[in-house]
Amino acid sequence: MGQINIWIKGAFITVCLLIGIISSLLLAITLFGHGYAHQTEEIEELLPTISVVYVIGGGTLALTIIGAYGACKKKKWAVFLFSLGMTVGSLYLLAESISAYQMKEEIKEEIREHYKILMPLTNPSEKDLGRIHKIQNNFKCCGVENGYKDWGDEIPISCLCSEDNRAFKCVDSGNNTRFIVHHSSNNMSEEDHGLTKEHRLVYAEPCIPVLINSFNFVIDLILGICFAVTLLWAVGASLSITILCQMRRKLNVPPVMFTSKVSQYTQLSDPAANA
Repeated sequence: MGQINIWIKGAFITVCLLIGIISSLLLAITLFGHGYAHQTEEIEELLPTISVVYVIGGGTLALTIIGAYGACKKKKWAVFLFSLGMTVGSLYLLAESISAYQMKEEIKEEIREHYKILMPLTNPSEKDLGRIHKIQNNFKCCGVENGYKDWGDEIPISCLCSEDNRAFKCVDSGNNTRFIVHHSSNNMSEEDHGLTKEHRLVYAEPCIPVLINSFNFVIDLILGICFAVTLLWAVGASLSITILCQMRRKLNVPPVMFTSKVSQYTQLSDPAANA
């Protein structure tokens, strides 16, 4: 029984260490993301989510410290608190992961509708123009739904398929189009940018399918990480419950006292032998 207790205790400490490392990384990433989000206009929308992640990361880190302390010092209250927190946390994370998986199609449709509203692209606002320009640069796509044709005769330079990006699917935009560089104050023509008729290749993929594929990859990655973390939390909760049971069993064993004192007694004689 002693070897089993040592093995379970070692496994529990290891799980606490892994959960602590993951929680610390989560807090560090959240802190970095919080600082970056302050530079964007969506900070007000992101603050509730950032606050929830802070609470989860900080609470989980605190629970791992309490749980490891309880296992080392044999404090039932600390192990019980860890067990309760990990059980509730794993159930919450599992429920959120299942909910996010079920909402995938709905979110994909929202993405599609959100960018369809920007059509036509022949006269976009400055805010929408900057957003689309950034998407085309980052995801190597052009247009929203119909590729470069969404831009009409004036295609932004962000659609240009350069020599370094020939790994992406490109098409010829034709001789009736010209490339322009969109800025908030001025437009540069293709002559000002040094483009010639040989540089007519643009990204073939429209941005909506590319964005949805990227969203699928990210959400699947996040869900996979969430399920792995949920499993790790569940293992920690199971080990802590096992330790609690062993601690309880140890307290319920009645004390046994041993003595080296020889008992004094009188040997009775057999009446039949004395007759």
